[in-house]
This record gives sequence, C-alpha cells and structure tokens, in this order.
Amino acid sequence: MTSHPHHENPDPTKAEVHAHAAAARARKKAEAEAIGIDADFVSLFVEAFYTRIREDDLLGPIFASRIKDWDLHLGRMKSFWRSILHNSGEFSGNPMAKHLALPGIEERHFAHWLEVFYATLRDLERDPQATRLVGTRARMIADSLLTGIAMHGSGIKGARAGEGLPHI
Repeated sequence: MTSHPHHENPDPTKAEVHAHAAAARARKKAEAEAIGIDADFVSLFVEAFYTRIREDDLLGPIFASRIKDWDLHLGRMKSFWRSILHNSGEFSGNPMAKHLALPGIEERHFAHWLEVFYATLRDLERDPQATRLVGTRARMIADSLLTGIAMHGSGIKGARAGEGLPHI
C-alpha cells in the first residue's frame, strides 16, 4: 500500500492537511489529463451528451420539465464532472435531493441514461482507459443515486437497487 504522510502523523496541522489534499487533487487531475480527460474534453463531452439527452424520447421530457436555463445547467454539469474527474472541488450542490424530487424515476431511466452516456463516450473516445474511467465513475454515481432513491422509498430493501445497471 502507498504510504501517505497523514498515516505516519496522527495529528497533522491544518496546513499539512491542506497540502496533502492539494497534492491529491493535482495528482488526480494530472492522471486524468494524461489520458485525455482535460477541461476541454469535459466541456465537449457534457455538450454532446446533453444534446443527445434533450433529443431522447425517454429522458428528454424529464429534463425539459425541470431545466429552464440550459446554459446554467450545462455549466453546472461541467463543474460537476470536473469535480468528479479532476477532484477540483468546484461543484457544490445536492444531486441526491434533485433526483429524489423526480416523480417516477426508476432503474430503467438510470440504465438508459448510462447507455446514452456510454455511447457518447465511445463516440468521443480519445483513449480506451479514459472511456473506462469516466464510464465507471458515471455508473458509480447512477448506482448511488438509484440506491438512495430506492432506500428513501423502501428502506434497506433498496440497498442494492443499482446492481442491475449496465457497465461500460
């Protein structure tokens, strides 16, 4: 296992904690950029993906009923994905609350969202490793959201709600 300074120092200073976090963010961003996941790719991907979503028969109406300012939404989604893929820390929001507020959202919606997401990734692919990384993160997010929704509605019975979602 990789040794980290905070493992050897059980009582780090605030400056040490911040320095460690900054180094981890920089490392994660550099690793993503090394396989083509830079800010330009995130922007291109988000634009292409939501163009497809807006035209999609199943998901388009759901988004159209909720999103009034697409420029604002796209900006937030770019920030979200940079936070996920670069650990940028720039996104603030509560995706779970937004999804809990959607009536009738089910596994089929998340599964279809992932299929559109994966198709967009494959069409824009620069590196298969990047496609796997971004696709895997998207599936983890979809699984988490679907599980949270299921548990909200049926308690612990919903704890594995996302296990049937498609993989990249």
